[in-house]
This record gives sequence, C-alpha cells and structure tokens, in this order.
Amino acid sequence: MSASSPARPLPKPAGGLRQAFSDGLVVMWRNLKRVPRIPELAIFAILQSIMFVLLFAFVFGGAIQLPGYPDPNAFREYLMPGIFAQTIVFAAATTAIGMADDAHKGIIDRFRSLPMARSAVLTGRTLADVVYNGGILIVLMLTGLAVGWTIHTGIPSLVAGVALLLLFAFAMSWIGVWLGLSVPTVEVAQQVGFTVLFPITFISNVFVATQTLPSWLQPVAEWNPTSTLTASLRELWGNPSPVASSSFPSQEPVLVTLIWVVVIVGIFGPLGVRRYGSMNR
Repeated sequence: MSASSPARPLPKPAGGLRQAFSDGLVVMWRNLKRVPRIPELAIFAILQSIMFVLLFAFVFGGAIQLPGYPDPNAFREYLMPGIFAQTIVFAAATTAIGMADDAHKGIIDRFRSLPMARSAVLTGRTLADVVYNGGILIVLMLTGLAVGWTIHTGIPSLVAGVALLLLFAFAMSWIGVWLGLSVPTVEVAQQVGFTVLFPITFISNVFVATQTLPSWLQPVAEWNPTSTLTASLRELWGNPSPVASSSFPSQEPVLVTLIWVVVIVGIFGPLGVRRYGSMNR
C-alpha cells in the first residue's frame, strides 16, 4: 500500500442473533480455557465450598437442631441444598473478578476493536461462568452424598433443581458483570463482591431455619433470593425444610425464585450492557 493510500477502515461487526450467538460461544470458550491453564481457580473454589460442608456438617451440625426434625443427621440433608445455593450466589463474585481482570489488562478494549458482536463479551462471560459453576456443583453433590445427603424424589426433580441452580447462576453472573465493570481494580471487585454477598448468604435459611432468627429479621430472610432458592431445592429433592410461616415465599419458593431470576436479569443485564457501552475505548 502506498503512502498516499487511505487507511482501510476496520470491518464492522456482523449483525444478527446468529452472529451474536456464535461470537458469544467463542468468548465463552476463551474464558473456559483459562480453567485448565490456571487450575487454582477451580481448585480453591471447590475447596472453599467443601470446607463449608465439612465445618457445618461435623463441627457446627451437632449443635444445630432443626425444628420438627429430632434426628441429628437431618441437618446434613438440610445443609446441602443451602451449600449449593450459596455457591451459586457467589458466582457473582467470580464473574466480577473475571470482568475486572479483563478490563484492567485491556482485553475488553481489544475485544471492542474486533469485528464481533458487542454482546459477545458479556454473554460469553456469563455463559462460561454458568458452565464453570456447573462443574463445581458436580463435585459438591458428590461431597454431599459422602456426608449423608440424598435425593428422595425422582430424576425429573433432580434435573429441575439443577436447572434452577444454573438459571440462578446466570442471573447472578449479570450482577458480577455490572460490578466488575464498575470497580477500578480486581482487588476492589473481590472485596466488594464478598462484602455484599456474605450477608445475603447468612441472613437466610442456608444454615439455620428462619424461625430461629429474630422476628424482625425473619421476613427479610424469607424474601431473600438465597432463601427461596434453597427452599426450592429442599422442596424439589425432598430434603428437610422447616417452613417459617405461611408467607408467599415460604409457600411458593420455586415461583418466587423464578421471579427473582427475571428481576435480577431485568435490572443488572441492562446496567451491565450500559456500563460496557460507556467504557472508554
């Protein structure tokens, strides 16, 4: 090309849902390939969840009595759906750290300069984290079976519970997208994510029945999406589930959880997309 020749403009990203889906899968695969290359990402996430199982099942479990369930072993079956739900809620922190890391290293800027669907960066990240958390759930379920947890219903209920967990992971990942693009560093993303998510997981029915909480805190715990997800799994899988009250989330946890998924995606999806679109090139 001669010096007087005009510079060739960058090709525009192809449009259409098919192209967006294809580009999203490429970005998803790029994110998933980091797991075998950096196995510590999955190892420590799994170890953290297993640590919660062992601590609460064998250290604190003997001191926690479920209302209406005199069998001390009932707590282990009660615990495991809560551990699954807690792990999925923390998916938001995983996504936030990944997005902040990509933004800090300039990878997102590189993606924005390529002829690809603008949505692929965000959908690829969220889908990759759903697959990533699905792998962690498999390990946790095997751990649960080892400590005495079991499913008392059929295969359809098992599939429905796993599908609900993955759907909720997708919703939580959009919170992580917005958070990861809104903080200046990876360290801040990690601290803010865990600071926000820890109260959500502990002010719930994950580890204790909500009726054991102070009366003013019980409605908060019942409407907590972590509680409704946990109660949904216990209901689907036939695990012990003391009902705190006749409130709507206690009686219809699956429906309320699905409503929470729609609300979370409906709020944080557009916020994440807007934040991504407003980033400096």
